[in-house]
Amino acid sequence: MTYIISGIQQVGIGVANVNEGFNWYNTHFGMDVPVFEEAAEANLMLPYTGGKPHKRHAILAINMKGGGGFEIWQYTSRTPQPATFKPQLGDLGLFCAKIKTENVQASFNFLKSKNAKLLGGITKNPVGKQHFFMEDAFGNLFEVIEDDRWFGKGLRDTGGPIGMIIGVSNIEQSIKFYSDVLGYDKVLFKEENSFADLTVLPGGAVIAKRAILTHSKERVGPFSKLFGNSYIELVEAKNYTPRKIFENRFWGDLGFIHLCFDIKNMAALKTACEAAGHPFTVDGGAGFEMGEAAGHFTYIEDPDGALIEFVETKKIPIMKKWGWYLDLKKRAPEKPLPNWMLKALGMNRKKV
Repeated sequence: MTYIISGIQQVGIGVANVNEGFNWYNTHFGMDVPVFEEAAEANLMLPYTGGKPHKRHAILAINMKGGGGFEIWQYTSRTPQPATFKPQLGDLGLFCAKIKTENVQASFNFLKSKNAKLLGGITKNPVGKQHFFMEDAFGNLFEVIEDDRWFGKGLRDTGGPIGMIIGVSNIEQSIKFYSDVLGYDKVLFKEENSFADLTVLPGGAVIAKRAILTHSKERVGPFSKLFGNSYIELVEAKNYTPRKIFENRFWGDLGFIHLCFDIKNMAALKTACEAAGHPFTVDGGAGFEMGEAAGHFTYIEDPDGALIEFVETKKIPIMKKWGWYLDLKKRAPEKPLPNWMLKALGMNRKKV
């Protein structure tokens, strides 16, 4: 059996205060269902934490409208470090997260009413989708973009993350990686130019090669209906020398720390990643537990070192106070969970 990618499970975000982070994303984006929360030691990420284990506190929050989640992540044994420079469009790594909305204008107006830092107004991207850019309270960049795939009802017009703008040094090499390993085999747009819709971003006037990718095959697997479609946008700066966004910093420091995919069949994925020249750099083993959830996590690097996480979920809490947990080990890997079961996760909603 080959491996299955169900979709983007979550975007990891390093923050200075995990509860402040959860409250902000809950209020502004409707990320109001904490799937797990745990304070513990991260002792398996040593290649990216200076060779030493560190204590951390993390919350995985999702939005019942659909899309992925946020893994909101805070060091508690050290002070998380910001980048020593303001990342610019084309800098290498995870630059800007894509958040889906069913009403771009309503989301823009709502975030404006909350005094969020909006970067310019509503424009269209090269494939004709309305979008706008903003910064959260912690300096992270988000693209709020129209989408027509929805799972359920939520607190806001926005859903969860459906992709990422990623700075790369060689766009053809990166297109091959994201296509061959992660299934983003459909190129919706590719051009070299300066782009009017990106000028509001730091360094947004740069001349760049830009590609927008998606997957030609419908995603399958337990959580595929919740995650929906997703997009990878690659930017290679042409008249600018890029820096690594996470240079001289640890995984878990401030900013976007990883892009995580929900998968099935880790053994087949391992073989495929090795064949593609991107072997696992971290392997948490099959018995890893994180709070009330359990699974097998691994990491690889994209061609420029951006961290891609894979999680094969084994168990998640549906209703913690009733002791209702979902064991995924016995289910057919390609089969989506029934809607009523996924919607039951919404019973864990947390108002702030």
